[in-house]
Amino acid sequence: MNGPVITPEPSERPLLESAPGPYTILRNRDYLLYLVSRFIASFAQQMLVVAVGWEIYERTHKSLALGIVGLAQMVPMFLFTFPAGHVADNYSRKQVLLWTQLAMAATSAGLALITNLQAPVIWIYWCLFAMGTARTYLWPASASFMPQLVPRELFARAVAWNTGSFQVAAVAGPAAGGALIALSHSAFPVYAFNVVAGLICFALIGWVRSGKAAQAREPMSLKSLAVGLKFVYRTKIVLGSITLDLFAVLLGGATAMLPVYCKDILRVGPNGLGLLQAALPFGSMLMAFVLVHRPPLQRAGPTLLWAVAIFGFATIGFGYSRSFWLSFAMLFVCGVADYISVVVRHTLVQLLTPDEMRGRVSAVNSLFIGTSNQMGEFESGFVANFFGPVFAVVSGGVGTIVVVIATALLWPEIRKYGRLDA
Repeated sequence: MNGPVITPEPSERPLLESAPGPYTILRNRDYLLYLVSRFIASFAQQMLVVAVGWEIYERTHKSLALGIVGLAQMVPMFLFTFPAGHVADNYSRKQVLLWTQLAMAATSAGLALITNLQAPVIWIYWCLFAMGTARTYLWPASASFMPQLVPRELFARAVAWNTGSFQVAAVAGPAAGGALIALSHSAFPVYAFNVVAGLICFALIGWVRSGKAAQAREPMSLKSLAVGLKFVYRTKIVLGSITLDLFAVLLGGATAMLPVYCKDILRVGPNGLGLLQAALPFGSMLMAFVLVHRPPLQRAGPTLLWAVAIFGFATIGFGYSRSFWLSFAMLFVCGVADYISVVVRHTLVQLLTPDEMRGRVSAVNSLFIGTSNQMGEFESGFVANFFGPVFAVVSGGVGTIVVVIATALLWPEIRKYGRLDA
């Protein structure tokens, strides 16, 4: 490896005495509180996404108004990601999580008030900007907080549980949000639910006993803000895994074309669209069940490369498919492969990063991956506009496979990486 292989000190929590079975991690009180809080927060957030989109379109009937929703939440990511990483490394991560949960609850209360008063839509965008700011500070603090809760040998399994719970929320949250809106004909109950969810998450994180504050606070400067970028650049396995995931998401955005495929190619209508949108997270949920019941991956690097390659091949299969169930199967495989790559990448990033800079490295990771999701949707739409949806999807899958080959050649350290918890 060209960069330094830095082994972080293990969590100060005592090792669990029993053999590390699939549910051993759930006996860890602090981690269980953290896991439940993240599930509730993700579930509520998925409901809120549906409610905001529904209300804005209901009030404006303009597609551009929906586009501004994503912009309002992306701008804080660009403005505050690096300061958020600095804060996570220089202050108590538990306190950062508590304050951001209160901020999320407050912005949800603001959305509820705006809806109740039928205030101008511009105020919804300001609330979304504030919510995006809170979420930008929450992500690096949350990612770097989890390694403080569990021993090193259980961290990969903790990531599997955490990622799996998010996938469950991604499936159930939109359905619950849509049902609540259908019953009440208003987004107000969803916003109110998010207020309650934020306060519950605040209480759950408050009950966590672990989590240490930074030993010595470093003043914020351009040098300190750049620490995360420098570490990612030096540590080739981290750089390679983040780059691989970034370009895979950027090029393999098949889901952005789902409405076009359902209407014009597969001709299955709204019901088919709902099923296809659920296919990818269902694949991830199945893989989550598998991974938490097996020991840590023995050849994590090659597994990461193969997972992203399979994601590319499945994307190509979806692009050429004219059968609804074949399309469903291809998206299901995409979900399986995507889940594996996310678990491996997140585990590698956290375990290879020293604790004193985990927040800043996590901020770099969240910036790259978060923005690539939106850029991937734009890339797919742009290419489809000139060359058609099939070319957009298939070329994205081919590009993903090319990126895998390039990553394996540029960073051979990934091909050689063994046990995920080593």
